[in-house]
Amino acid sequence: MRRFEQLRARIRRAYAFGRSTDSSGGYAEPAEARPAATPPPTPAPAPPVEAEPSTELHPSTASRDDADVPHALRIAAAWSWRLIVIGLVAWALLRVVGTVRIVIIPLAIALLLSALLAPLVGLLLRARFPRSLATAVVLVAGLAAVVGTLTLVVNEFIQGVPDLSRNATSGIRQIQEWLKTGPLHMSDNQLNSYIEQGEQWINENTQALTSGAVSTAATVAELLTGALLVLFATFFFLRDGEKIWRFLVRLLPVAARWRVDDAGRASWATLVAYVRATVLVAFIDAVGIGIFLVVFDIPFAFPLAALVFLGAFIPIVGATLSGAVAVLVALVDSGWVTALIILGVVIGVQQVEGHILQPLIMGRAVAIHPLAVIVGIAAGVVLAGIVGALVSVPLIAVLNTAVRRLAHRRPPEVPPDAVVIAAKAP
Repeated sequence: MRRFEQLRARIRRAYAFGRSTDSSGGYAEPAEARPAATPPPTPAPAPPVEAEPSTELHPSTASRDDADVPHALRIAAAWSWRLIVIGLVAWALLRVVGTVRIVIIPLAIALLLSALLAPLVGLLLRARFPRSLATAVVLVAGLAAVVGTLTLVVNEFIQGVPDLSRNATSGIRQIQEWLKTGPLHMSDNQLNSYIEQGEQWINENTQALTSGAVSTAATVAELLTGALLVLFATFFFLRDGEKIWRFLVRLLPVAARWRVDDAGRASWATLVAYVRATVLVAFIDAVGIGIFLVVFDIPFAFPLAALVFLGAFIPIVGATLSGAVAVLVALVDSGWVTALIILGVVIGVQQVEGHILQPLIMGRAVAIHPLAVIVGIAAGVVLAGIVGALVSVPLIAVLNTAVRRLAHRRPPEVPPDAVVIAAKAP
């Protein structure tokens, strides 16, 4: 019993000791043993500090120094150096293209021919022709048509040159006499001066127009090389164009493949529509003007119609120049009355082409503003001569479609079922 009392006393002392300790494990002194708490000393008041004016930084600035520059000047500087970089890249690209122009120009012509002949190849493929055979048949038929047309043009030109030269001589003499005795009353010195200036202008512009073509095909070997490259490139574009395009798309990052493929296919459809519509419009122009040339018995009716057909591939400028040649031939051969009639026919055909045929045939998909056409043709003439004028407008049409697709088209959302199927696919 005594031991039990001792155990109870020990438990009580342990319990009291536990109550007297604080939560951190330290021993808490009794309240009467603790000294009174002294308040902390009051700090001395700090001297007043003048507040600096706060300068809020614009989100586009990296430091306070940039904030001191006006916002408009920063924007102008940002645009300037970016435009300089783009200009340098464009200049370097033009230098590269100029260096390998003997390859670039035949490839561009091959693309145009492929866009023209692709519907015919598709027609033969639907008729169960093998792809290689269909491509070969269309290419050979196209070459035969071109060679036959050139043969007819050259033969008629050779036969009619003597008569035209005689008529031209008499026509020039009549014009000179009219300038002397007419209301202008020009002297021989003035006529000779104007003739020399006209010859100088023709020589300068002829050199400017043909400089690109002459530099591209400076030798017969280069001309043959370019022609063979056009043939081979056209054949393989028609036969393996889909495979070539897929190979190029697979070189891009995965996230960009769908958008580039969509823009590329839309651009190709635009090029096909443009070339097809241009050929149809050129054929209508050539037939319309050629009929009137035959009716009025103008020499070189077929070569002039062929010239109108080829000139229509250069919008606005080509039709005007080819029509002017037809008017001059009519003036030299048949007089000014017939020339005025042919001029009216040319103007009427061009108006029908510009206001009816092109909007109806080409449609809004390949519609280009006339200012863009003129600027593009001028730039093409400066950069690559006649070939540049021929390629510039379809290039603008293709770039217009590609940029619009890349800027506004978004990839479609993939259905959940398609995701599940793709995940289960091996």
